[in-house]
Amino acid sequence: MKQFLPDVKLGKGDSMAHNFELNNNGLEEDTQMGKYLTFSLEKEYYGIEIKYVTEIIGIQTITGVPELPDYIKGIINLRGKIIPVMDVRLRFKKYSKAYNDRTCIIVVDMEEISVGLIVDSVSEVLSIGEGEIVPPPEIQKSGNRFIKGIGKVGNEVKLLLDCDKLLNEEDKGSLLKE
Repeated sequence: MKQFLPDVKLGKGDSMAHNFELNNNGLEEDTQMGKYLTFSLEKEYYGIEIKYVTEIIGIQTITGVPELPDYIKGIINLRGKIIPVMDVRLRFKKYSKAYNDRTCIIVVDMEEISVGLIVDSVSEVLSIGEGEIVPPPEIQKSGNRFIKGIGKVGNEVKLLLDCDKLLNEEDKGSLLKE
């Protein structure tokens, strides 16, 4: 089966790990600050702080695990490391969609666990300054719990995710036992 691996646009000095440079005062500065890996679910665009992202891989065989929530599709073996994978569509209560050659798994480190996030496609790494990020509207108490902010990029908006809230405490407890 032919696998499509995304052509993620990385700017000069960008990588999927923390980079530090010395500023004019001789202090270390995180060069990943304000950088987001953007991806799509249908026609909506989301961003994850690049500091959480460890790698991007094409979709692969997922082994189901009983008694996990529907949005946790199972586990993958990534070079000997077992990683749980979450379908972000299902986590956001969207309809399920068959995976295709554009479907990717974004591997992120959340607190004490690595998780693969299944998304429709990966777009690019963008720099979004603090002045271009506004808080999400307060529609209902739990309605925006996954959204940390809304990034304004030109005439578009990117919903910026709070990675630490994608898994609740019960999910983390179940996955850490695996």
